[in-house]
Amino acid sequence: MSAFQTETVLSVQHWTDSLFSFTATRDPGFRFQNGQFVMIGLEIEGRPLLRAYSMASANHEETLEFFSIKVADGPLTSRLQKIREGDPILVGRKATGTLITGNLIPGKRLLLLSTGTGLAPFASLIKDPDIYENYETIVLAHGCRQVSELAYGERLVEKLRQDELFGPLIADKLVYYPTVTREPFRNRGRITDLIASNQLFHDVGLSGLDRETDRVMLCGSPGMLEELHAMFTGHGFTEGNHSEPGHFVIEKAFVER
Repeated sequence: MSAFQTETVLSVQHWTDSLFSFTATRDPGFRFQNGQFVMIGLEIEGRPLLRAYSMASANHEETLEFFSIKVADGPLTSRLQKIREGDPILVGRKATGTLITGNLIPGKRLLLLSTGTGLAPFASLIKDPDIYENYETIVLAHGCRQVSELAYGERLVEKLRQDELFGPLIADKLVYYPTVTREPFRNRGRITDLIASNQLFHDVGLSGLDRETDRVMLCGSPGMLEELHAMFTGHGFTEGNHSEPGHFVIEKAFVER
């Protein structure tokens, strides 16, 4: 059996000159946990060209969704950004990844910290009813350079708030914190700085970082991951994985090219 299956693109939305999302059919046999990623791609000259992408859709949804950057000279994204409804796309049969709740020690507050397309796995996770059962508060922070780059996340959260099922479920639990670095906006600054200074917590009316109650998931740029890894370990947080749960987990495999 092939390691991947061919799915059909259902819709494509271009958010900015550098960001787009798309949906595709989902094989009924494809299983994943919310927060995981899979290899996806295109067949180029008879060979598969694949990269790791987090599912932005939840595991209870019938279709798949992905959130991607555009790179003009990227081997895959230079081609992927041109897909249209009806085009074929390759999707791996096996999902994996560290951003699953089972890799975290039980806690009370879940911090989902992302930059750019690192938002994708958290788009899946915040559509998971279980995390609202397991945590008292979920903070979704998304850092971008420009306000326009926040559009995908803003639409995602707004749709959830208006949803008949999720609206009441998340009303008092989900805290959405978008921030930008290069334009005027209500929240300004890098997520790393906003966490270090406690500004993020102050802005949303929450208490500061607490190792006893906080659990953290990280997905974003290499620099952001490195800084926050150092910060959290410096506060006594332990990194979790499939073998041993911890206070925080990191995903390094989302697409950057």
